[in-house]
Amino acid sequence: MPKREGLIGRVAENREPVISNDLASDDRCNQRIFEELTLTPKSALAVPLIGRAQMIGVVEALNKADGGFDEIDLDTLVGLANQFAVAIDNANLYRDARQEAKEKQLLYEVGKKLSSTLHIDEVLKLIIGSLRQVVDCAAGGIFLINEDKNEVSTVYAEGYAKDSDQYMRLKMGQGLVGWVAESGEPVIVSDVTTDDRYIPGNPETKSEMVVPIKIDDRVIGVLNLESTKSNAYHGQSLDLVTAFASHAAITIERAILHDKMLENRRFEEQLAIARQIQLSFLPKSDPVIEGYDVSGINIPSGEVGGDYYDFIRIVENQTGIAIADVSGKGIPASLIMASYRASLIAEIRNNYAIRTICKKVNALLYESLERGNYVTAFYGVLDTKNNIFTFSNCGHNQPILLRRDDRIEFMQEGGLALGIVGDADYEERPIFLQSGDIMLFYTDGVTEAEKPDGGQYGTDRLIETLRSCRNLPAGEINRTIYADVKDFAATDHMFDDITMIVVKKA
Repeated sequence: MPKREGLIGRVAENREPVISNDLASDDRCNQRIFEELTLTPKSALAVPLIGRAQMIGVVEALNKADGGFDEIDLDTLVGLANQFAVAIDNANLYRDARQEAKEKQLLYEVGKKLSSTLHIDEVLKLIIGSLRQVVDCAAGGIFLINEDKNEVSTVYAEGYAKDSDQYMRLKMGQGLVGWVAESGEPVIVSDVTTDDRYIPGNPETKSEMVVPIKIDDRVIGVLNLESTKSNAYHGQSLDLVTAFASHAAITIERAILHDKMLENRRFEEQLAIARQIQLSFLPKSDPVIEGYDVSGINIPSGEVGGDYYDFIRIVENQTGIAIADVSGKGIPASLIMASYRASLIAEIRNNYAIRTICKKVNALLYESLERGNYVTAFYGVLDTKNNIFTFSNCGHNQPILLRRDDRIEFMQEGGLALGIVGDADYEERPIFLQSGDIMLFYTDGVTEAEKPDGGQYGTDRLIETLRSCRNLPAGEINRTIYADVKDFAATDHMFDDITMIVVKKA
């Protein structure tokens, strides 16, 4: 009942005893009590229970057997009430002492367990499970802050209905959880319906306590407890949960760092595997082609890229030369490159014309790639018997043809990059090669290398360097160009993969 209702409520509020020997006409009497007790209201004597100057309750006697209550009865009940108050106080002290001992023991055990595990799921489950043993909560959850997204989201929760959305994502400052995450201050709400910050998560919740999880005054998360009772939390509950949060903070951060370390290690292992697969696609050595000096080079950037080159024997006197660059980096790029290589070799084996090969490979990639992914590629066939090189450029950097008389030609004929449009057409072009002619194929890692002021290496410098070393063997030309690119680039430049092919007519 509300504190002021009925005789008991009056006594609790005023701290004064009450005698009423005509309850039927006493407007202070709550008739509902007698209905519940199946008694006829006659007389009542109510005395406050006061222990250590604190109002702790009321003792009431109803319907005296012979007549009404008098001052002697009052003195008797007051004497009993004093004894009752002492007994209740002692019981409360004993209960509080046991509770405090239980809490300290639980904190000690939790501290030991937290220090022995590095798995974040175990840590979070242990924290919530232990708290629910000593604090009244029907549901609870732990939220961690994502500073990059300026939000806080549930990472572990217990006690919510299976069909409820117990895993929430909130902006900093949003709801009680977001408010605590942003302010770093704990909050106790005795009645959630009266707080505008409350966001309903559990329809049965009536009171809530939210405590920040801190490391060196830095908030890394929030511990949230909800109760189906009003006024469920108080200062003692807050102290206990704050102690839990302090224990948990270091362990949570340590577990997160451990998980990140394991994730990075797994990712590095996957990258190493992908890199090995990528390298297995590249030629093990330069081809020996009569009348030509041919050399290829691939300098990885350190992470898995999408560069590819190959020398493909077709028939006697004919060698396919391919170079390509897949959009993006990492494992996805290596998978796309593997798909391109398999499609290219399959279509080459069908002995199609170059323009048809490009068209078919494009169609296959368009079907298999997500939109936004593509491959820039260049493919040509070197006919050493007739000294003719026939090619098609699929959106790739235009290879450079340095003629023996020092003229420059660019191999640009072809079409769009592969995988952009499903039904694209490609053209091919034959060129005649003479002694002293040099063809240089390359990926954008060469020309897009940047110097400290932001300028790029570019095609003009590449041509200048090629001219300066044209008399060297093909392999030395590759190494000379690479060395010049390294000298040009800023020390902190993040290099892309660098891939080059030099074909020099003897």
